[in-house]
Amino acid sequence: MFVAFSLFYCNPPIDARLFTAWRRPIPLMLVLLLLGGCGAAGQDAPAAGPGQMPPVPVKTGLPLQKEVVDWDEYTGRLEAVESVEIRARVSGYLDKVNFNDGDKVKKGDLLFVIDPRPYRAELSRAEAELERARSRLELARNDLQRAEKLHRSKAISEEEYDSRSKGMRESSAAVRSAEAAVQTARLNLSFTEVRAPIAGRIGRELITEGNLVNADQTLLTTIVSLDPVYVYVDADERAVLKYRRQSGADRRGTQKLHVPAELALLDEAGFPHQGYIDYVEPRLDATTGTLRARGVFSNPNELLSPGFFARLRIPGGTPHRSLLIPDRAISVDQGQKFVWIAKDDGSIEYRRIVPGGQFGSLRAVTEGLKPEDQVIIEGIQKLRPGAKVKAERVVVSDAG
Repeated sequence: MFVAFSLFYCNPPIDARLFTAWRRPIPLMLVLLLLGGCGAAGQDAPAAGPGQMPPVPVKTGLPLQKEVVDWDEYTGRLEAVESVEIRARVSGYLDKVNFNDGDKVKKGDLLFVIDPRPYRAELSRAEAELERARSRLELARNDLQRAEKLHRSKAISEEEYDSRSKGMRESSAAVRSAEAAVQTARLNLSFTEVRAPIAGRIGRELITEGNLVNADQTLLTTIVSLDPVYVYVDADERAVLKYRRQSGADRRGTQKLHVPAELALLDEAGFPHQGYIDYVEPRLDATTGTLRARGVFSNPNELLSPGFFARLRIPGGTPHRSLLIPDRAISVDQGQKFVWIAKDDGSIEYRRIVPGGQFGSLRAVTEGLKPEDQVIIEGIQKLRPGAKVKAERVVVSDAG
């Protein structure tokens, strides 16, 4: 009855007469109690605050301070120091192939034999002609000696003396001509044995035994040298000038380029091969704005083969101290590189940076970072502006 009346009193119907009829017999105490209950029933409860995300667990570390050297990187192709196309110097039928495809050969090794019989016969003929010319020379010399005695005693005419004198000179020239013919025939005979002009790795035979070989035309095979090898890259004008100044000049003012360089093949991590830049073309290519530079690298295990793609790097300056952070800590936002910095109160800061060269798994930062900044290394994917983090501090090392 009390509850029903309380609800009625606090929320009276529209008809005021009913309210008046009920209100008169109610004692004052009961009215006060009813008013207190009405107020308690009409009071609103306080609203709950919005839920907050828990702190994101991350790992942070101070930038590693280390002395480094900046490197300029290029791409290029390996080339052999020496490369020879083997061709015969005389014509004839190929008589013998004296190697296996891909063999390693030495300078002077016998590779091909062309049928030597025609050239041996030609040498014999030339030697016979030489003997005949020498005999004629000896006869002409004797005739001239007798003519000189007769000429002193006026026993022969001047015309006869001149004839014998000129015959002597003619026979002498004939001997020299025959000697040259013998030398040519001997050379041609030696050219029937095709020997390796350089040491290196030989290719496959391009012509088999029994085929006709044309002098200076028919390609027989190729040989490329193995150790050392060259690598050619294209560098811009500013870089070449920098390398030349680093290398310096000798007392005569001539440039002796000897810039240290490192090389890596397509499947190699880091740059395990050590060499140097020894030559830069003297003329700039106006179409590309670059100069071609050449590096020299030793190749004792023959891993570097001519034609391979290679990555080359050259020191771009002197050693200097730099701040290094793991490369994975750097993010990209519309082409702009940035990192997250953890604060002592658990908040984070979006920091734009300018990255430099890479050194193993670490990346140098040239602008935007201070040595005391706690850089977030792991857990970056869950970070958003305004987020809170729970940081675990780690030590940044060369291992990343």
